[in-house]
Amino acid sequence: MLGVFSSSIVSPPDELVAAGSRTPSPKVTAAKLVARFLEANSSAVSVQIGDDVQLAYTHHNQSALRPRSFAVKDEIFCLFEGALDNLGSLKQQYGLAKSANEVLLVIEAYKTLRDRAPYPPNHVVGHLEGNFAFIVFDKSTSTLFVATDQYAKVPLYWGITADGYVAFADDADLLKGACGKSLASFPEGCFFSTAVGELRSYENPKNKITAVPAKEEEIWGAKFMVEGPSIVAATK
Repeated sequence: MLGVFSSSIVSPPDELVAAGSRTPSPKVTAAKLVARFLEANSSAVSVQIGDDVQLAYTHHNQSALRPRSFAVKDEIFCLFEGALDNLGSLKQQYGLAKSANEVLLVIEAYKTLRDRAPYPPNHVVGHLEGNFAFIVFDKSTSTLFVATDQYAKVPLYWGITADGYVAFADDADLLKGACGKSLASFPEGCFFSTAVGELRSYENPKNKITAVPAKEEEIWGAKFMVEGPSIVAATK
């Protein structure tokens, strides 16, 4: 799955900008990145949302245990990869039909977060049990919300393209060719929200997250780590 967002939606993280500056490397534009994804996946589906957002996904080569899904409801777009172990109980909690799947559940959970402010985001994501990564874009508020499970069983990466778009994908090689060293693994047990304005740990919400420069031979330009006694690091 792939999501690209212009700087009018999300400001490129300073840590990724700095990583790319330390080791300049080839990059391509967001449009070229999306084109590469579509060319490599003939069955891929792409959704353009205004001038600033594009989402794309494919079922090709997906894991049977980590299927990809897409849905849009009430101008909330969601890409989801993985499976929730407690989907049944969460559907009851949110009043969803028995036929509802993970992507619809995440949309409903996001709506609860948005409409019941100041409902803590970490409470919403923290209730999700299983292996997952998802990208939510709320067109009505131009809000981006991204999260991964606490063990990063579903890998997610983010980087900055040549024209300053922030890109998220489950394919590191795809982003490496577009973002150069302005690239990092999205840290496990964390969420990023433009409404909150920063990257946070939902496992340890009070702990600060820092980015440390990666070694030269690594594909990444930086690694994000959660500080404190319960350290969760992006090592995959």
